[in-house]
Amino acid sequence: MNRRILRLALPNIITNITVPLLGFVDMAIVGHMSMSHIDAIAIGTGIFNMIYWNFGFLRMGTSGFTAQAYGAQRMDEAVRVFVRAFALALAIATILLVCQYPIALLSDIVFEGSDRVKQLAFSYFYIRIWAAPATLGLYAIKGWFIGMQNSKLPMWMAIFINVVNILCSLLFVLVLHWDIRGVALGTVIAQYSGLAVGLSFLVLRYGSLFREHLTVAFVRETLHWREMKQFFKINGDIFLRTICLVLVFTFITRESGRIGDDVMAIDALMLQFFTLFSYIMDGFAYAGESLVGRYIGARDRKNLVATVRHLLMWGLGLTVFFTLVYAQWNEQILRIFSKEAAVIEGAQPYLFWVLIVPVCGFAAFLFDGIFVGATASRTMRNSMLIATAAFFAMYYGLRVALTAHDASSAMALNNALWTAFMVYLAARGIGQAVMLKKSVYGRV
Repeated sequence: MNRRILRLALPNIITNITVPLLGFVDMAIVGHMSMSHIDAIAIGTGIFNMIYWNFGFLRMGTSGFTAQAYGAQRMDEAVRVFVRAFALALAIATILLVCQYPIALLSDIVFEGSDRVKQLAFSYFYIRIWAAPATLGLYAIKGWFIGMQNSKLPMWMAIFINVVNILCSLLFVLVLHWDIRGVALGTVIAQYSGLAVGLSFLVLRYGSLFREHLTVAFVRETLHWREMKQFFKINGDIFLRTICLVLVFTFITRESGRIGDDVMAIDALMLQFFTLFSYIMDGFAYAGESLVGRYIGARDRKNLVATVRHLLMWGLGLTVFFTLVYAQWNEQILRIFSKEAAVIEGAQPYLFWVLIVPVCGFAAFLFDGIFVGATASRTMRNSMLIATAAFFAMYYGLRVALTAHDASSAMALNNALWTAFMVYLAARGIGQAVMLKKSVYGRV
């Protein structure tokens, strides 16, 4: 079982490493310009997290449905899943492009920052938004490949996308001096290049499968409302779950900005530690999506239980590893992102939080993959609602306590924010662990 997990997890880990690598390069490029640029990238990233994370179901729902079709050897259903997901991705992207100005107005209300910071952030937004069709189309393609037990194609796609993005960003910013707009344009070019590569892989690897099933009548039947209802039902739950996720991370960026521009810059850099850990763990979560969905489709309870057990063992091992690495080299990692002495010095009192992130977060990441593979979307939604409520209850409870004791300094408020974040991560994992037997094992 370990071999099966690693066969799927390692390409996913390589895939996911390239994602934070891109974020690290972007942060390193702008981090050596000014603190305003760091804050602008934090806001710009927050806006697109608010947009794209809400449509994460295009990947998660696609991988779960496809994996179960693969396990049941229903290749016609696997093709139907892709057609539904890709058509929905293009429809949503069209709406986002039409509504970009209202999205910008809403973002201006949600996010805090100086006029200079917001000017830079929206320069970034109005360019990067044009990558929406490619970004959402890639969600559907990657989810389908993962469901088909193929992690290598998404790996090569991600490597290609991020190499193109990094090279374009370096060219546009350091050579052509296009400032933060160059970073955004690099992302747009890379996303469309990646979409072209993804569709090429689809034709080269699975062309015969699509030629066998893909007819006008097949597409019309696949997109009929009667056939789409279950797809929307599962993905609707994932959508609500993701809204909660976006709400928490958007609130963290907004609240740290309200505490102070310096605190927002510090938290933006510290969250890179969380990002690195999350993407490594997601490599195993994606393996869980593939295998759990496959074994549920094949009605194989023995291998289903073994998959979950081995995934959790890998999660514990990685938690120990990351905690030790962060304990030893947290300041050195921080210096990669910024040369601003004020930011690095200001982060020192908060660095202990990066040691707690792996402990509180590993179960949440792994169970997400397990429950996606099982298409147990209702449980995911409910556990996320509980965790989100716990986050806000903890934060505002601590704020009231601090105010009552006249201790509401910037440091105290930011520590309250990070305390609430740890509670949120732990509550997600605990909630899904409680429902594992009924929602996952009960499917077989």
